[in-house]
Amino acid sequence: MSRPKRLPKVLTPEEQRALVAQPNPRYVSGLRNRCIIRVGLEAGLRVGELMALRPEHLDMLTCRLVVREGKGAKDRVLWVSDDLRDLIGRWLERRPVSPRLFCTRDGGQLDTRYLRTMVKQYAVKAGLPEAERVSPHVLRHTLATDLLRQTKNIRLVQKALGHSDLSTTMIYTHVSDEELEVALRRGP
Repeated sequence: MSRPKRLPKVLTPEEQRALVAQPNPRYVSGLRNRCIIRVGLEAGLRVGELMALRPEHLDMLTCRLVVREGKGAKDRVLWVSDDLRDLIGRWLERRPVSPRLFCTRDGGQLDTRYLRTMVKQYAVKAGLPEAERVSPHVLRHTLATDLLRQTKNIRLVQKALGHSDLSTTMIYTHVSDEELEVALRRGP
């Protein structure tokens, strides 16, 4: 008998704000880390996609973000908020010379383990429940869940995440089930 699949961990809006508030943007690494967390929450990028970003992938006028050769070597287009674009603009002014959008202090490539550890440490510092389960992929799950709640359109979520198969995106319909339960329990 197979075990039921565990639903993805998703951050509430309050938890998202608490997590984003942790990195101190007065420091170069804090500004970079805040940008990384915000991009995870607002664009839902995979760790590899995040690390492959280059400054030219973000159009600062239109807030258009091009993900080049994501999973399956596919490109996709996303948009970020004006606020995130401005935050990234501040990072671009302070970041070391590097072909990468997000890099180390000497312009090198960030390590994927660093990204996972960084997100988890900020989750612990923010006092998030189940902080040990918070990862860059949880930021992606959070974006997908929030997007489905806002649009009620699973195809938009599929496109934003870059899923080729809709069945991969269907895990996010658990949100609808939870909201249905709340609505039905409330009664007429």
